[in-house]
Amino acid sequence: MPFTNSSRSETPAPSNRWRLAAVAAIGALAITAIAAGPASAAHPEVSLAGSNFEIDTDANLKVDDAAPSVDWASFAHATASDPEKRKADLPPGAGDDSFGQGSKEDTLEPTVVDGSIPPNKSDLTTFGIYLEETAGDDFLHMFWHRVQDPTGTTNMDFEFNQSDVLTGNQTTPVRTAGDLLIQYDLANGGSNPELFLSTWVATGSKSLCEAANSTPCWGDRISLSDSGDATGSINTSAIPSAESDGLGSVSPRTFGEATVNFSSIVGDGCVAFGSAYLKSRSSDSFTAAMKDFIAPLDTGISNCGALVIEKTKKHAADGIGVDHPHAGVDFVITGGTLPAGGTTVTTDADGLACLPAIDAGSYTVTEDVPENYAVTSANPQVAVVAEDTDCDDEPTVTFTNVPLTDLTVSVDSLVDGGTFSSVDCEPSATDPDLPLTSGTGDGSVTLSDLQPGVYLCTVTIDP
Repeated sequence: MPFTNSSRSETPAPSNRWRLAAVAAIGALAITAIAAGPASAAHPEVSLAGSNFEIDTDANLKVDDAAPSVDWASFAHATASDPEKRKADLPPGAGDDSFGQGSKEDTLEPTVVDGSIPPNKSDLTTFGIYLEETAGDDFLHMFWHRVQDPTGTTNMDFEFNQSDVLTGNQTTPVRTAGDLLIQYDLANGGSNPELFLSTWVATGSKSLCEAANSTPCWGDRISLSDSGDATGSINTSAIPSAESDGLGSVSPRTFGEATVNFSSIVGDGCVAFGSAYLKSRSSDSFTAAMKDFIAPLDTGISNCGALVIEKTKKHAADGIGVDHPHAGVDFVITGGTLPAGGTTVTTDADGLACLPAIDAGSYTVTEDVPENYAVTSANPQVAVVAEDTDCDDEPTVTFTNVPLTDLTVSVDSLVDGGTFSSVDCEPSATDPDLPLTSGTGDGSVTLSDLQPGVYLCTVTIDP
């Protein structure tokens, strides 16, 4: 299932910015074997099979093997199209923000405070993510970097959100069913982290929760390490500044990285996570208070597309001979994983309608033609939706309408019965299907629902 990393901001759907198509099956994770990737004796790896990304046993950022192997230092970090997304924390000290007042993982709106990170806990500096696309599965890679090696266990959580709407703290996004929490737990003195996954549960029984007594909550933790869907490591030796890819001199046990088989986690279908952020917990208990965090970054992770409809009309009062936006027109879209009866969208004041966050592929778009208009474009049309497109992209299909007109020709003798007249109207080049219309005697002939064009009517007045 290919995904695309993009820095473009997405346009929210009317009720929910993102759609996660396969969350119902997220508990049924495919089990894949962890196999050591390409390695030499100097840098053994624990990379996932099928991935070209180096997860070194002694974690680092430089590329140790020949292409196609990649590591964090493979990326330019200079352009918006860079596939690696990275974000730094605020400088340590009184101005560094963190979570406070007992905020926990299940807290809907964590409290953000300044300068309250205990010296013996993880003071974060930077985190990064990279989604690797392969011919087989896709792999999500993550790293964290902290100021010092704290005492006790290390607990880092990467939260991936579908929505970019912020909670009242104006920092963390509102959670949506199917959001992901990837947990990186490292025992005191250990070098092999355990990776776990929880998904956000919006409704249902409290038995679905890992720790909370009611929904919404984070669901039961699944061990990605045990299933073979994740691997990770920590640096046990120092990383010199020249090899740290911009992180500076990295002390032992202050850099960790992980890979997750993303395809196994999310399954098939449209998946899009607009943002991600890193946070630390005070202990290995899931209910422990959260501490430091690095504010969300725009991930650009999306294999979804958007179907954009442009609708125009002719309207002489707004300008003769040009197209004008046509608002309030309904379109029915069918195909893909949409409901059997299709989905209806309506054009806005700009004559645009959009169905966001849908699977890439072909759809059928049918206009509900407004009364007193004719369609001058094909109806229905086939729309091909591409991955990583949104409502700000160019129209996928365009429909055009013209207003209809009734034409009446009248003959009225000024002397009652004085003339016997005929009216003959011929088909038009604009409307070649118009039948020959005739009328005799005083009276009128009406041609209805004519499209704009030139119509020729011959009137013969015969005494």
